Amino acid sequence: MTNTHNSQAEVDEQELQDMVAATDTGARIPEGWQGKILLAAALLWSLFQLWIASPLPFYDWPIIGSFGIFNDTEVRAIHLGFATFLAFTAYPALARSPRHHIPATDIALCLLGAFSASYIFLFYEQLVSRTGLPNSQDLIVSVVGILLLLEAARRTLGPPLMIVAIVFLTYSLAGPYMPEIIAHKGVTLKELVNHQWLTTEGVFGIALGVSSNFVFLFVLFGALLDKAGAGNYFIQVAFSLLGHMRGGPAKAAVVSSGLTGLISGSSIANVVTTGTFTIPMMKRVGFSSEKAGAVEVASSVNGQIMPPVMGAAAFLMVEYVGISYVEVITHAFLPALISYIALVYIVHLEALKLDMQGLPRRSAVKPWQMRIIGMLTGFLVTAAIAAGVYFGIGWIKPVFGTYAGMVIAALLGVVYLYLIRFAAKVPDLALDDPNAPMLQLPEVGPTVKSGLHFLLPVVVLVWCLMIERLSPGLSAFWATVLMIIILVTQRPLLAFFRGHSDIAARLRQGANELVDGLIVGARNMIGIGIATATAGIIVGAVSQTGVGSVLADLVEILSMGNLLLMLMLTAVLSLILGMGLPTTANYIVVSSLLAPVVVSLGQESGLIVPLIAVHLFVFYFGIMADVTPPVGLASFAAAAVSGGDPIRTGFVAFAYSLRTAALPFLFIFNTDLLLIGVTWLEGIQVFIIATIAILIFTAATQGFFITRNRWYESAVMLLIAFSLFRPGFWMDRIVDPYQQVAPTELVQMADNLDPGTVMNFWIDGEDDVGNQRSFLVKLELGEGVTGADRMAETGLELLTTGGKTMIDFVGFDSPAEKAGLAFDQVVVGVEVPQAQPAKQLIYIPTFMLLGLLVMLQRRRRKSTPAKAQTAAC
Repeated sequence: MTNTHNSQAEVDEQELQDMVAATDTGARIPEGWQGKILLAAALLWSLFQLWIASPLPFYDWPIIGSFGIFNDTEVRAIHLGFATFLAFTAYPALARSPRHHIPATDIALCLLGAFSASYIFLFYEQLVSRTGLPNSQDLIVSVVGILLLLEAARRTLGPPLMIVAIVFLTYSLAGPYMPEIIAHKGVTLKELVNHQWLTTEGVFGIALGVSSNFVFLFVLFGALLDKAGAGNYFIQVAFSLLGHMRGGPAKAAVVSSGLTGLISGSSIANVVTTGTFTIPMMKRVGFSSEKAGAVEVASSVNGQIMPPVMGAAAFLMVEYVGISYVEVITHAFLPALISYIALVYIVHLEALKLDMQGLPRRSAVKPWQMRIIGMLTGFLVTAAIAAGVYFGIGWIKPVFGTYAGMVIAALLGVVYLYLIRFAAKVPDLALDDPNAPMLQLPEVGPTVKSGLHFLLPVVVLVWCLMIERLSPGLSAFWATVLMIIILVTQRPLLAFFRGHSDIAARLRQGANELVDGLIVGARNMIGIGIATATAGIIVGAVSQTGVGSVLADLVEILSMGNLLLMLMLTAVLSLILGMGLPTTANYIVVSSLLAPVVVSLGQESGLIVPLIAVHLFVFYFGIMADVTPPVGLASFAAAAVSGGDPIRTGFVAFAYSLRTAALPFLFIFNTDLLLIGVTWLEGIQVFIIATIAILIFTAATQGFFITRNRWYESAVMLLIAFSLFRPGFWMDRIVDPYQQVAPTELVQMADNLDPGTVMNFWIDGEDDVGNQRSFLVKLELGEGVTGADRMAETGLELLTTGGKTMIDFVGFDSPAEKAGLAFDQVVVGVEVPQAQPAKQLIYIPTFMLLGLLVMLQRRRRKSTPAKAQTAAC
């Protein structure tokens, strides 16, 4: 029986590696000189990206001065050149194509594709001199480049993205022949290829720029961190800390997958990396194959929403929304955190249903009082160290001036050496065999001590992003530099501190691992580079044909002007596209088409939806597509490990992910969840209440709280969760938050309003293409002594004529202009805030209802035997 299981595991392991290779790094591994060229190209790509991200090109070198400086357009062209070259060499054309050598046709295609992609770089000066006037050579290269990019997309990502791009190209050319509702004047082939290939409006647009400037370095950082052993370290630490709890291996799987998500931008790679270890452990304590796989899928997919590294889509938000990366991860932090807390709770509920026990610890378990004291001590020590670092560096900068960077680097080196010496006192973490029986958990102390130095690059990354406010690219560069130093030196330093003599061999091993990490990082980027370039075709078609406004009208008709129905349509579209498109491409397509429509429809419905909320909404549902049957690739990967049915695994994973699907709808209507416009104290309160709400929602959807739910108890739990998430919904129905004011009385009313008061203006006007629309605008009242002065500070002047109040003047760059007000719009109504009880008062009856529910379930649990409860579940 055991031998059969092990042989099956070996087969599954090979299938898993093939699946990851086919989707992430390329399934072809050529031998001989061809293999060396492929590896050299990947290595060169990583070195190029490190070079352009560093300050080195701008350094005034002796004799030669500065060199190797490229503008953004040139970098994008070189970036796509590498991606295209590797796409045709690393990814076979067909399933029957050779895996161990590159056919002559693929060699020709990779060279032609790399030349076409790099054309803008190679002939940059000439193209700039004849902007908008392509010659025959430009047109031929552009057509060949687009065709080869589509083929590269088919190889690396499958047919769906290629088909979607072809549909948009066809739509661009055949505009006059389309149905009347989506028809347009059409573009010529010359206009099409010029727009898509020779400008930065199409293929070489923002998406590819984000891939080349930011994403590559974060992917490379994750590859190096994993190559150093951080992935195994995170898994072992999670098991040592959580494995003793009920359903401990599953809880450890959630935490380790969340930590691995920091260094892996791929759901499938995350499933395989942690799943080969965690899924057998979960099955061992009582989880079914499908549930074990589903827990791993849900936690691995959610790794992409966990700051500070959220995948390519987060960097695209920076460009599309126009906010800093720090703001993006700030807004994304709370939903991601409570989503993971809810997943841990799901695992706990499953363990309660099945009466599971944890795995035994290697040493005696301390009393719970000692564990709490230990946790508090660890928290206080960590807080003290963090405060010391923060204020210490704040002192170093003014004292040492221009040498502060060198001093900080030296101190970082001292800390690194201390942590390595600390790690040298405990054995290295071995890669555990997931099929071997685990009789005891690893000890917490030695496990944690063995890899604390892996946290240093993550600390540097977060410090540069959050404190120094460096760009994401430069932050990732400095974190990667430290990671390179650690990767090369950790093994020889460990050998030195342990008194071993094989220091030179360990140094060579570290150098080899560095080269492997650089190559793996580049190969992980092939699909992302091709995806962002191909998605650029779709974005280019939208900007060239104006299809965005046409689709906006179509979607508005389908949603009948209802914002909630519009959001549901957007979610469904994201899920459908996500079945075939990678998360990044899915996000680009849906956000470019529908994000402006959601914002516009929100205005018309009386709700100002922040753009970041809409983009996070699309991002969440794009990720959900990796879970959703019938094409959830992450579910197939997990099923290959667990031996379960992939479709059933997908459905269970989807049920576990309902809390992730609910959160986007909630933060659209309650932006407090995104920490928009809240103070620190308010943020803490939002976190506590939101955590309670998501746990209650989870208990309702899982049908189990203290004991098995009755149907009406689940309904009450959903009501409680909704009330905690949106207390303002009920308070607004008890006391209207606004007072209606006639536009003609606005100046007089402003006398009684404080400066800074936010007023609602209902406007009748036109959209960007001249269609009539009614919408809401929020305008903050300016400073001034009188109401007239305060209105003047907003830059807005009104005129009443013929019974209508119209906007007569809007000051340039004034608050009114920034809010979206314009000349000749009609002010239909004005709402000013009025006194309303605090919406938090709704929590009182809500918690009373929750208390009653707890009492009922506890009473029923006492009267029902435990075995009967378990059997009922």
